[in-house]
Amino acid sequence: MDLGLEWKKRVVEKRLQEEGQKVEKNYPPSLSSKMIKFKSLNKREEFLKIFKKKKINTKYFTIYFGKNLSNLKEDINKCLNISFIMKKKIGNAVTRNKIKRKLKNAVQKTSKQSQLIDLNYTYVIVGKNNVYRDKFINILNEVNKTFKKIKQVG
Repeated sequence: MDLGLEWKKRVVEKRLQEEGQKVEKNYPPSLSSKMIKFKSLNKREEFLKIFKKKKINTKYFTIYFGKNLSNLKEDINKCLNISFIMKKKIGNAVTRNKIKRKLKNAVQKTSKQSQLIDLNYTYVIVGKNNVYRDKFINILNEVNKTFKKIKQVG
């Protein structure tokens, strides 16, 4: 009987160790702490206020930026106020959505890698057709350069 109890204990210990390893593999703490949540602008007036502020043109996008709006101050530290928009003249819906996904991914990688993006600003990014054709690494470099310029200006 002693052998049966020892065997059960070993099996239970192995299962607990395996479960513990799975949890560590699936949920690394380093990634979850760096993730910044995006919050999009909703009202037309908010977009118009940002369009009247500063802007930077690049090959891949135009970015409008300004200090956070008064009604969004409660979420300053929690999330990044950023909107990605496209003009209807550019391709079809599939093309426009792919451009927005590429730009979102580039901004998210930039926010993870370095502290270039200031959470006290509101950004509106208007994508251009060149994003669809070019490689992601070029877009990522352009996003990094643009946010460096914004940090210097602001």
